[in-house]
Amino acid sequence: MTADPCLSNPEPASCAVERAPFAPLLLQRSDGQVLVLDGKKTEIMAVLNLTPDSFSDGGKHTDPRAALRHAEQLVSDGASLIDIGAESTRPGARLLSVEEEWLRLAPVVTELDRLSLPAVLSIDTRHAEIARRVLDHGVRVLNLAFPQQLFSPDLDDPAAAALEPHQRHALLSGFDAVVVMHSRGTPDTMRELTDYFGDLCQTVESELSLTTRMLTDDCHSLSERIVYDPGLGFAKTAAQSLSLLSQTAELRRRLRRPVLIGASRKSMWGALTGRPASDRLIPSVMGAAFASSRGADIVRVHDVAETLQALQTAQALSDGGLPT
Repeated sequence: MTADPCLSNPEPASCAVERAPFAPLLLQRSDGQVLVLDGKKTEIMAVLNLTPDSFSDGGKHTDPRAALRHAEQLVSDGASLIDIGAESTRPGARLLSVEEEWLRLAPVVTELDRLSLPAVLSIDTRHAEIARRVLDHGVRVLNLAFPQQLFSPDLDDPAAAALEPHQRHALLSGFDAVVVMHSRGTPDTMRELTDYFGDLCQTVESELSLTTRMLTDDCHSLSERIVYDPGLGFAKTAAQSLSLLSQTAELRRRLRRPVLIGASRKSMWGALTGRPASDRLIPSVMGAAFASSRGADIVRVHDVAETLQALQTAQALSDGGLPT
């Protein structure tokens, strides 16, 4: 009879999934300290939405003072990264110009870095110009909602024109890490682009790899800054999103880079449970704990305190006891 590896070896990673090694990413926190992303644990990225129309918490933090207080609470609850977004990318959302987006961002971003929170600041945007501006305000991670836009012109917004290769290199090099999310089309069209022929995980991996090669032009130093996000809910049905989440370990093995999972409150949980976005806490935290057990390096969530409890519980069950 084969011995149970979880009994013979108490190391948490061996009881869940083998975490493939990669060169550690050093992410500078707002307080000047460094967060090391080395594949040994799952970090919590908190969502800070400054939008009036996001699918889950739109309109709750549009007041800059409320947003700053919320950011402090998110870190107190256990977030090690804060992802700031001012443009909704839910299906059918109205896309903003650079100046509209900056009008929402500026009052918060310019003050947030001065709080010197023990967390890494991240920007969730599709605009290169927004990425340039936040670099002056302590933002160290670029979360590219639609990475194709950096090499495809936005005909609706001349200020967001495609970047030349040397411009992309200069921009991406300014960040400690760049999250490349798998997506197709735009928020208006992505629901029509859910046809995946053959293996879903392999297709997503191939398209992510192609996007990365186009972004970095195979520049090794830039490629080593990449974090991948399979883009649950973006050009994917609920069933496809759940399938991809279940294959987190395989996706990470294929990509050989850190993986970020954003499953919080998403429509796939609504399809599964019939619950609205405001009542998807249980599947959201279970999804985060599952992703962590399958090797996710970052989970992007709205409910930080509850997610932290879920991760702690899953780790204790994997270890077979309390942490030492």
